Amino acid sequence: MNAPWEQLTLARDFPVRRSELTCPGDSLKMMQKAAASDADEVIFDLEDAVAVTRKEAARKSVAEALSTLDFRGKLRAFRPNGVRTKYFYRDVIDVLEAAGRFVDVVVLPKVYGEEDVLFADRLITQVEEACGLPPGRIRLEVLIESARAVLHAEAIATCSPRMDSLIFGVADYAGDVGARTFKGNPGQLFHYPRAHLVAAARAAGIAAIDAVTVQFRDLAQVRADAEDGAALGFDGKWAIHPSHLAPIHTAYTPTRQELERSLSVMEAYARADRAQGRGAIVLGDEMIDAASLRVEWRKLSVARKAGLLGEDGRLLPPAPSAGAVPSEG
Repeated sequence: MNAPWEQLTLARDFPVRRSELTCPGDSLKMMQKAAASDADEVIFDLEDAVAVTRKEAARKSVAEALSTLDFRGKLRAFRPNGVRTKYFYRDVIDVLEAAGRFVDVVVLPKVYGEEDVLFADRLITQVEEACGLPPGRIRLEVLIESARAVLHAEAIATCSPRMDSLIFGVADYAGDVGARTFKGNPGQLFHYPRAHLVAAARAAGIAAIDAVTVQFRDLAQVRADAEDGAALGFDGKWAIHPSHLAPIHTAYTPTRQELERSLSVMEAYARADRAQGRGAIVLGDEMIDAASLRVEWRKLSVARKAGLLGEDGRLLPPAPSAGAVPSEG
């Protein structure tokens, strides 16, 4: 029998994106490591991480990696060059014609407005039709990395049914607005565009992904940035090294206490609905209605991805700590 919350109309699966690990699309070694990592999504990059002289050859490498590697259930994505560059259309056509059935997401950089997303959407639709791919299955994530994109974030987030998330691109945004630095404490320096992006994504019902930590060897900074992003409302964070995944996942995975509360809220609401037909209940000193359930359902969905919930929807016992001595008898 399904757990009580699974009978609610709110209960629907969505992609969990605590971490999005990107790597150069011209390095098979790095793409293999990314596919084997613990990331929730991997992104093979044809844009900033690939030199101009290698961009065309990298398309073939990305298509081959997408077609042959074992991703172990991860979301599979690639980032073409910007829609306003001469590389974009061949990036999309060459990769999708060769490996479209293995692509879940196309990540669009340097988007300035909804017209850029619609151009990409139509091109992907044409490739899907020409190759017999399921229409609309390939999703879009959009990097918000300019002042203009921030001001048009709401329109960008809602302009295509393919839209899955907005991602904050801190380095390009800093350059666009003339900031002196984007290191140290990006959460404080760029609070407005990050908060605006989260609001635009939430209003559209899509995910919000925070920027990369460029000091990639400083795991304490990665952890601090991830905790700041989670507190602000982001769903996950962009990563440029596999070592970032553990601190990011810790920040974006609900605690056991949070999950226990989520389970109690969902079960209490389902009981009240079945027994009394009530759409709002009081639990402790808090009023719970359908809007509250969205928050709790997302936490439980992340917990499933993290292996914290069993098949019956119950919270699994905590893993034994390292060095613990099992009890006898």
